[in-house]
Parts: sequence; structure tokens; C-alpha cells
Amino acid sequence: MSTFLRFIEDHYELTNAGYYLAVAILLLMIFVAAFFISKRQNTKELTAKGLTFAGVALALAFITSYIKYELPMGGSVTLFSMFFVCLIGYAYGVRVGFSAAFAYSILQFLQSGGKYFLSPFQTCCDYFFAFTALGIVGFWYGRKKGLITGYVIAALIRGLFHTLGGYIFWMDYMPDSFPKSLAAVYPIVYNYSFILAEMVLTLIVINIPAVKGAIEKVVASVSDDNNNSETSAQA
Repeated sequence: MSTFLRFIEDHYELTNAGYYLAVAILLLMIFVAAFFISKRQNTKELTAKGLTFAGVALALAFITSYIKYELPMGGSVTLFSMFFVCLIGYAYGVRVGFSAAFAYSILQFLQSGGKYFLSPFQTCCDYFFAFTALGIVGFWYGRKKGLITGYVIAALIRGLFHTLGGYIFWMDYMPDSFPKSLAAVYPIVYNYSFILAEMVLTLIVINIPAVKGAIEKVVASVSDDNNNSETSAQA
């Protein structure tokens, strides 16, 4: 482990307040940015149909996260759970997308039962920051082929937060079988192994013509609901 990482580790007990403050500031920045961007996107308020759509998508994400291949030190390839969270952001924009993704991050933390809790900041990297990052898909709200682009970028950024936590907190858990000459890339290899596996499988499935058509119909239905809601409000 590098001198920098050991410094972080050795001084953790002296900086609890700093970690909590950093977490609060980062979360606040995320939601403030999402609020202003959503204004520019001209996204609509959630209707009853929209709330139902978001709730069902979030429930599907949570249920499919239990159908998984789990790695020994955490992280898993699930049955497309990331996609359902991303779909909410694509359908409704960054404000709803980040809110749903943050709710999902809480569900993931509760699902783990605190099994992988080492510190507040590590928990944020592995849960709250990582899964909330899936709301980034909302930046591609209303864009043609934006779902695929947003999904790929969201998955990669989720992996970035896991990797950050890996470098700071999990290096001492690197297995002896992993080549010592490649120790510097261990968190990258470990975390992106399951992220990329799920991402590739998801992209294959959602590009099957029948599945792609069904997704487009669902998103179109959501868009029509938004437009009808706006027309009613103006009447």
C-alpha cells in the first residue's frame, strides 16, 4: 500500500467528522446540480402513472439484485438490476433519476446488513455514491439512444467509486494469489470485473429487437403521460 493510502488509514480515527462533512457536502452538491439541470431539461413533475412506473422499476431493480453471482469480497453480477434504476433517470431526467438511485443505494446498504462496513466514507464509496451514480443517466433524458450511452457511463462511474473505496480501504484484503507486481491495479480489476460483466450482458439483452422495442414503447408511454400532464396543467 502506498504511503498516501497508509496515511489515510492511520489517521482515520482523527477525521471522522471530516468524513461525515465530506459526505454531506458531496450529496448536497449532487442534488443541487440535479435540481438546476432538471430545470434546464424542462422535465415534468411525476404523475400517478410516473410514480407507479418509478416504483415498479425500483422494485424490479431491488428484486433482481438478489439474483446474482457474488464475488468473495463483495460486488456481484446481478440480473440487470442497474438497468432498471437507469431507466428511471432516462425516462424522467436527473432530478427523479438521482432521487431514485439514492433510494436504491439505501436499499442496497440495507440488503447487505452492514456486512461490508469499515468506515463512513468507505460505506459511501461502496453504496451511497456508487449506486446514486446510476442517476447520471438522467443527463441523457429525451435523447435518442441516450439510454445506452447513459447506462454505460453510469456503470463506469459506479465502478469508479467502488475502485476509490478499494484503493483506500480494501488493499489489505488483496488475495495472496493475485500477482504482487499488479497490486496497483487490483481494485480496478476486481471492481470492474463484475461491473463490466453485468454491463455487457445487459447491453446484449436490451439490444435484442423484441426487448428494444418493448423498452421504446414503455419510454414513449411515459413521455406521452408527461406531455398529457403538461397539457392538462395549461388548460
